[in-house]
Amino acid sequence: MTKAVRGIYAAAVSPFMADGTLDKAKLVAYCQYLTTQGGCDGVAPTGTTGEGNSISFRQKMELAGEFAEAGFDPSKAIFGTGACATQDAIDLSKAALDAGFPNVLVLPPFYYKNVSDEGIYRYFAQLIETIGDDRLRVYLYHFPQMSATPIPVDVAVRLKKDFGPVVAGLKDSSGDMSQALAFADATGGVDADFDVYPSSESFLFEGLARGCAGIISGSTNVFANYVQKGRVDGPDSEAFALVKNARAVASKYPLMAAMKQMEAWRSGDDSWTRMAPPLVPLSAEQKTNLKADIEALKTWVSAEGHE
Repeated sequence: MTKAVRGIYAAAVSPFMADGTLDKAKLVAYCQYLTTQGGCDGVAPTGTTGEGNSISFRQKMELAGEFAEAGFDPSKAIFGTGACATQDAIDLSKAALDAGFPNVLVLPPFYYKNVSDEGIYRYFAQLIETIGDDRLRVYLYHFPQMSATPIPVDVAVRLKKDFGPVVAGLKDSSGDMSQALAFADATGGVDADFDVYPSSESFLFEGLARGCAGIISGSTNVFANYVQKGRVDGPDSEAFALVKNARAVASKYPLMAAMKQMEAWRSGDDSWTRMAPPLVPLSAEQKTNLKADIEALKTWVSAEGHE
């Protein structure tokens, strides 16, 4: 078992069955697609984009085992295991580790607001100490707009100092690149084996230049191959301009619903559009507009010779 490879990750969307339960086999197959033809170096299932907090504890407990049975490479998956109850986060993280997947993405406990730095530290410390396994690799999940419980930079530094390689990195979904860079600067970033992942591919080069490990993005469910081409060609290339254009298209719509709609179109499987309440699929107008935007993007790609 190894730490997750660095690079371009998709925060994978989740397929649901007609009864609202997670289609685990379809999710495994989808993540296999993402890490091959889909252009991703790795995947982060059951995070925010994967509607992780709308999926039952029981189903998430079983998920890493499904990935293991399919022979999925553990170094290419970071499972979302955060929970309001510390013991739930412990159980989910240990289930992933026991299945051979040591890399977990852990939200802070997000029900109580305005908690102390010490309280946030103790949540992560209790998780790590209770599991008590040096193979575990915890990625802190900073998403203050959604969780309303930010992870202070000082807490990240303290956790890394106290638990070493077990505290493997952090996903910064704040959308503020200065925040991601603050985490990288304070911890030492990749040079100190602390892998910070901003949440937008638009930040790729700025992040890599300052010690970040790559990106974990919702829109790379669809556009990862564009990002890989942009990474090769450089920040001033037409290919990276395409990356920014694609991200701008994705940002015009509810991200999870838009990514699911595009996967439904790609696969020919309309069941991909199912959302877990309270989220809903795109409206008819949004679908029409998204299709027009994607066609315009394809025209731009073709005209610039990126296909």
